[in-house]
Amino acid sequence: MMLRHAAAKPRRQALRGAGYLFHAQSSSCPSVTEELFLEAAEYGNIPEVRRMLEELPELDVNCVNYMGQNALQLAVANEHLEVAKLLLKKKDLARIGDALLLAISKGYIRIVEAILSHEAFADSQRLTNSPGQAETHDDFFSYDEDGTRFSHDITPIILASQCHEYEIVHILLLKGARIERPHDYFCQCRTCSEQQREDSFSHSQSRINAYKGLASPAYLCLSNEDPVMAALELSNELAVLATTEKEFKNDYKKLSMQCKDFVVGLLDLCRNTEEVEAILNGDAESCHSPDTFSRRNLLRLKLAIKYEVKKFVAHPNCQQQLLSIWYENLSGLRQQTTAVKILLVLGVAVGLPVLALIYWIAPSSKLGKLMRGPFLKFVAHAASFVIFLCLLVLNAADRFGGTSLLPNMTTHDYPSQLFRMKTTPFTWMEILIISWVIGKILEECKDIWTQDIRDYISEPWNLLDFSILAIFMTSFIARLMAFWHAYSAQCYIDKHYPDLPNITLPFEIQYFQLARVHWMPSDPQLISEGLYAIAVVLSFSRIAYILPANERFGPLQISLGRTVKDIFKFMVIFITVFVAFMVGMFNLYSYYLGAKHNNAFTTLEESFKTLFWAIFGLSEVKSVVININHKFIENIGYVLYGVYNIIMVIVLLNMLIAMFNNSFQEIEDDADVEWKFARSKLWFSYFEHGATLPVPFNLVPSPKSALSLLLGIRDLLWDLPPAKSKDSSQDEMELHKLRGQEHVSREAAVCPTRHQKIMSSLIKRYILKAQRDKDNDEVNEGELKEIKQDISSLRYELLEQGSHDVKALAELIRQLGDVMHVHQREEQEQELS
Repeated sequence: MMLRHAAAKPRRQALRGAGYLFHAQSSSCPSVTEELFLEAAEYGNIPEVRRMLEELPELDVNCVNYMGQNALQLAVANEHLEVAKLLLKKKDLARIGDALLLAISKGYIRIVEAILSHEAFADSQRLTNSPGQAETHDDFFSYDEDGTRFSHDITPIILASQCHEYEIVHILLLKGARIERPHDYFCQCRTCSEQQREDSFSHSQSRINAYKGLASPAYLCLSNEDPVMAALELSNELAVLATTEKEFKNDYKKLSMQCKDFVVGLLDLCRNTEEVEAILNGDAESCHSPDTFSRRNLLRLKLAIKYEVKKFVAHPNCQQQLLSIWYENLSGLRQQTTAVKILLVLGVAVGLPVLALIYWIAPSSKLGKLMRGPFLKFVAHAASFVIFLCLLVLNAADRFGGTSLLPNMTTHDYPSQLFRMKTTPFTWMEILIISWVIGKILEECKDIWTQDIRDYISEPWNLLDFSILAIFMTSFIARLMAFWHAYSAQCYIDKHYPDLPNITLPFEIQYFQLARVHWMPSDPQLISEGLYAIAVVLSFSRIAYILPANERFGPLQISLGRTVKDIFKFMVIFITVFVAFMVGMFNLYSYYLGAKHNNAFTTLEESFKTLFWAIFGLSEVKSVVININHKFIENIGYVLYGVYNIIMVIVLLNMLIAMFNNSFQEIEDDADVEWKFARSKLWFSYFEHGATLPVPFNLVPSPKSALSLLLGIRDLLWDLPPAKSKDSSQDEMELHKLRGQEHVSREAAVCPTRHQKIMSSLIKRYILKAQRDKDNDEVNEGELKEIKQDISSLRYELLEQGSHDVKALAELIRQLGDVMHVHQREEQEQELS
């Protein structure tokens, strides 16, 4: 009676909200028995649920309440495991997939295991459906506690990954569930085209949901043989999608950052150098033979630099590993003072020719191995570049005192010598500069040969080098053309007029006797000198490349590079406004040539000059004044000129300054990470084997390089597979990138490599740390609700136990009464007898 009275207690409808809103969704109202059954499942009344399932065979276990939730969903939502197990014994149970999603969203591991053991998931079909291919009928939908349905593209593995439920993800992976990577954004296959045509928003949402699952640390940890590689590749893919799908830019950027944080978290858990090398190098043992493997490969680090995972590269564990490689074979130099390091740099700079000669003769000697070290290689290349800049300065030293353009500068070694034969030939200083340029061209060709052309173009310093070399070579070619023309004219004079220097010569020959003031504007020597001046300026700007090696100058150089990007963005608006006012002022004053205070705005050239220098306050206000009485035109000019100055000087220039301040502040706020990342890029360029000799000593190939070149030519001519080289590992890298990342192969599971063992340990630490952090969170509303449901379930269990005790006591009393009645009857019979 007590049990039935508790079960018949009216429900608290006031806490349910306005039920009439959902009447239209229910096909029929539940009966009183079904309401009692749903209430028992919701509140965890195990005895009542068991009784009704056993005594009422006609009971519909799939009946739903006003919210459309059946008994299994109510039991799962309130974490009543025993009730769920009782319901799961029914074979005709509906919406079991919904209950599974609900259990996963709430993190109820034991209920998930119970549901997965149901026969409905025997074929694992619902676990292997990819986004967009899941069941779309009503049985697969569910309501969570807020009354909203799960999206049709949410599969159990995607939901578990998004909720960061490591144990549930592991269970689902063992069941064969996987997240299929979405097709390319521009994919034109039939499936993608149909989804885009039917519902483009739903298609985009399914892609985002899939990527949320793929980018989850739980899925990255448990589903990939090399989670570091998978996270780096996925972070770059998401960063590209952020620039492609502008509508969901923030979502993709957040997911990309999540992948980067995961890699940083793994690196943070390393405990020794071997584990750091395992993360930075990857499974290098499987793609490199023992004789070609080196600690300098750093395949994962190279990928992190390419994808700009700055926190990973700037991590202390990573930086310590890079520092040990940077001072390879010179470990004692790290403890030396700055004065000792400066003396070493000067010694290498002065003795560079001798060191190059020794390395060319004996590259495998002790000194040769030291020269191959990253630090000495950097010092040698930096010294070579400084010497090149000194040559550029010394080449102009003979003109520091000034020169004249007058004809009296014409000097002759013999009477018939042309003046141009004294100016066009190359001096020995210029020949040295040419040798440096040719050596640099050879070095750049090797870089292009050893790496992908897209990677080469993507680096701004490579574009700067290419520009410098192209301008230098164009300048030298123009100078050579000028010399050839002058030499041809000199040969003509020596042949026809050897003893008649004062005779009248043809103009094409006499031109080469003229002083500089009479040269044509298109003279090849003038073009050569102009291009040479530009190349010299760009060459000195190349010093910024080595500035990140210093902690003080590195952040400054990074800030300068960021401001250059700001200038390019600013130039779009600047040029638009500038061209608008330049054309407008020209149209206004082009008819007043000769009738103005000056020639400003009368031609396009004058308009450009006037408006450009007006930005710096170097143009006069009288530039708009007209000498005739056309006040309307003059007033329009005043207005336009004033508006131009307001827009350009007050608005745009201040906006540019604000952009500079913002970029500088961004770098300053994270100066340590930015500097270490830039320094790592600089260091990494010297980690690769090869290119030991600096420019121009690389023009003379070493015996080792000559042998490699001959082998390459032989393989090319005979169509043989190229021989493996210690200086290049590009093919091995590409092969390694194509390795399976979705699941561990059977061979690896049987005989795991050392790298796989290390990664397994790191993943276990990461999962334990994540679970520990989750357990340390404060008690939230959900946990309080869970405690409340446990108390409710315990209440019904105690009521059931009390009911059983009352029944047992009543039975004992009845049995005792029967015994006493029998005993009394026996006594009466004895008395009668």
